[in-house]
Amino acid sequence: MLPPIETIGRSVAGALAEDVGSGDLTAQLIPADKTASAYVISREQAIMCGAAWFEQCFRQVDPGIKIEWLAVDGDPIQPNQWLCTIAGNARAMLTAERCALNFLQTLSATATQTRRYVDAVNSTRAQVMDTRKTLPGLRLAQKYAVTIGGGFNQRVGLFDGILIKENHIAAAGGISQALAAAAAFNPGVPVQIEVENLAELQAALAAGATLILLDNFSIEQLQEAVTICAGRARLEASGGITLATIRTVAETGVDRISIGSLTKDVNAIDFSMRFES
Repeated sequence: MLPPIETIGRSVAGALAEDVGSGDLTAQLIPADKTASAYVISREQAIMCGAAWFEQCFRQVDPGIKIEWLAVDGDPIQPNQWLCTIAGNARAMLTAERCALNFLQTLSATATQTRRYVDAVNSTRAQVMDTRKTLPGLRLAQKYAVTIGGGFNQRVGLFDGILIKENHIAAAGGISQALAAAAAFNPGVPVQIEVENLAELQAALAAGATLILLDNFSIEQLQEAVTICAGRARLEASGGITLATIRTVAETGVDRISIGSLTKDVNAIDFSMRFES
């Protein structure tokens, strides 16, 4: 889901404040009343994402700037493809350019990376899930980009879901105690528990777990876990899974696969804004 426009606006305002500061010194070389038209072009294949952030960058600098989109979020784009045209005050366009492209190239990178993983598990039951390993300040934006790429969101943060990990289990006194505490203190909140071996899996199932994270299981262990579980809980594989291995993981029969690199290991897509002569 696209974040609220107010949330997008705050992200953009912070980015512009960081970049522009007390004023764009270079843009002052351009006559204040000069107008211009430009276009954004892609230099590589990608899944486009981030139009709302891109637009906000220009709107906050100058509401009079006009943008016409030739592609929309979720579209596959090709090298040398025009994504949009921009017209308005030349100074304002130049001031907003870098922040706008930063958002577009980063969110398109997340969407593109996600689509690669989603395509790799096509025809299996596994869903590709994101994590909380996001770029600081861009969590909602990147989680939106994951959905544009065909993936699914985990909890947004610590406030809207429970993931019981090794240290939580140790502090609570065991798997059953941790699950009981989660159910007692947070009714209605999604609860997931992480297990590190098959014995812990069996303990989690016995305690009534309905969503279980299989941490760094081998392919053989994943296959056995699916057999043991027999549909009593949803199983999620996680840990060290790459584009080269995700298909094999999906074919074990797990329900979900979480991939931190969707959001933390992004290679920005090469976009460029060019003024028309």
